[in-house]
Amino acid sequence: MKGANIGNSFLELIIGDITKQNTDAVVNAANKQLAPGGGVAGAIHKAAGKRLWEECSKLGGCKTGEAKITKGYNLPAPYIIHTVGPVYSGSSEDPKKLSSCYKECLKLANKYNIKSISFPALSTGYFGYPIKEAARIAIETTIDELKKTPKIELVRFVLYDSTALHVHEELLDLIIKK
Repeated sequence: MKGANIGNSFLELIIGDITKQNTDAVVNAANKQLAPGGGVAGAIHKAAGKRLWEECSKLGGCKTGEAKITKGYNLPAPYIIHTVGPVYSGSSEDPKKLSSCYKECLKLANKYNIKSISFPALSTGYFGYPIKEAARIAIETTIDELKKTPKIELVRFVLYDSTALHVHEELLDLIIKK
């Protein structure tokens, strides 16, 4: 485990399974329909159970860069915050949309008085975002938002392998030393 204190908060980096996190909320790397699918969304829907899709189907979908909240159902986390990351295209809009995902999730967490939240590496799987660029955006945005939302005590990045962890650790060290 690697991490850093950011004001009143702790930003933590681990390798793990997003569906097994005991934080107040986990973030779902959702599709625009908030439907079960592959990757993180498929794993979260499978672990949470069919009531999650029943609730998601009533939310009217979600636009790229936005976030919506549901109950956690069968997950250890009481809430799931769903966000739709950009499909990587190399356009100048990609970083803005990815940053917006983190901002909107943290704003919702603050609104619902969520003290701890776990994020996957948004958009880096099926959506093809390069891990190093995505990690930089995730860490910089999260640090900026934590300075504005001191109620959040823990932000955990739950990464899928040692390569992703190593990239996030290097970038966290560089960003904190700025």
